[in-house]
Amino acid sequence: MVKATGLRVGLKKGYPTQKLAKPMKISNRKGTLNKRTKFVREVVREVVGFAPYERRLIELLRVGHDKRALKYAKSRLGTHVRGLRKRDEMSAALRAIQQAARARGGK
Repeated sequence: MVKATGLRVGLKKGYPTQKLAKPMKISNRKGTLNKRTKFVREVVREVVGFAPYERRLIELLRVGHDKRALKYAKSRLGTHVRGLRKRDEMSAALRAIQQAARARGGK
């Protein structure tokens, strides 16, 4: 927007004012992960483990059926984007499991 000049007429008419910085809306930061929530979720995942549908997703990913895993996640979670996120999360978990097995001296 153009800066006002203080004149009564013209494109830049009006009293020259200074824009105030608006505080951030709560709705803009909604869903952002904080440290405590992340830690609690990690502890719960470690204690409880995976849900049955998540174990099946991992199994589908293990044998290389990525598209089938996405379709299964979509059917369980309701939307395409949620299915994509869950498939990515489970493939990351599978990589972590395989990496831990290699570090232990497994296969």
